[in-house]
Amino acid sequence: MPQALPLISIEEIEHAARLLRAGRLVAFPTETVYGLGANALDAEAVARIYAVKGRPATSPLIVHVGSIEMAQSLAADWPEAATRLTQKFWPGPLTLVLPTARVWTIAPTRPADQSAAEVPSRPAIPLIVTAGLPTVGLRMPAHSIALALIRAAGVPLAAPSANRFTQLSPTTSDHVRRSLGADVDYILDGGPCHVGIESTVLSLAGPQPVLLRPGGLSRVEIEAVIGPITTPADPAAGAHPAPGMHPRHYSPQTSLLLVTAGMLPEQGQGIYLQHLHPPNRIDVPIRQMPHSAAHYAAVLYRELHEADAGNYDWIAVDLPPNTPDWEAVHDRLHRAASNS
Repeated sequence: MPQALPLISIEEIEHAARLLRAGRLVAFPTETVYGLGANALDAEAVARIYAVKGRPATSPLIVHVGSIEMAQSLAADWPEAATRLTQKFWPGPLTLVLPTARVWTIAPTRPADQSAAEVPSRPAIPLIVTAGLPTVGLRMPAHSIALALIRAAGVPLAAPSANRFTQLSPTTSDHVRRSLGADVDYILDGGPCHVGIESTVLSLAGPQPVLLRPGGLSRVEIEAVIGPITTPADPAAGAHPAPGMHPRHYSPQTSLLLVTAGMLPEQGQGIYLQHLHPPNRIDVPIRQMPHSAAHYAAVLYRELHEADAGNYDWIAVDLPPNTPDWEAVHDRLHRAASNS
């Protein structure tokens, strides 16, 4: 079910939709994180996303749609697994990577008596959206504001997280303002995001489904619908097949340390995000993290944002269990701490 629509006016939605149609950038809430949206069919608007975020051209963008039919119009192929997954999990935190449809207006084998005007056309996803790859990531968000915005704009929205590249993802409108400031043309405030981490990215572009990024939908839930899925090898040079695959990502400015058994650094003043183990120092403030994986994910970025604003020497995180339900949380924590 879509996250409920908070107190926001139709006029705000319509204003944001007009900006998007005019090639501007709008930050909007989803159930996962806030997205920085542009018309996915407008290459110049999409280029602004890359410029504002400082995002490399090798990192493709996820295209957000307002219906399964819109997604199908953007894909060159729609396998039976896509039908089963979208019927079960859309709207929701699942991105499907599929072969992308390129624009076509003249059918090479059309009958001689059929005019070009009679040949159907399909919307084109610009190469900048897909980082030059022949695939595109498609998602239908489970948030009423996001769906209302896409439908009011009448176009799919390319929308990575609304923050500077590799930095902490935003789960409130304040996070967006602090990160992007005046570089975003408009922000729709939908309150906190309730899933709290990015979508799961699953490729259906090859002979076997591949989990490119763990996220808000678990591997176990997906496999219950379509059977076993694989994990890719380390990405080769060039464009990544999905966003969020860079070694360093989702990172606070403060050094992030992953610790076990509460063993904190002896030097410096930090803050401890405790899961199960009490710290070995009594002079360090503690933030108690939830015990369940879903609740932990929902508050993780919020807690990291708050800790990052505290002028600490380091942020230490008590590593949660390394079990399947914690896969997405472990992915975010290890990428966030990769340069620490």
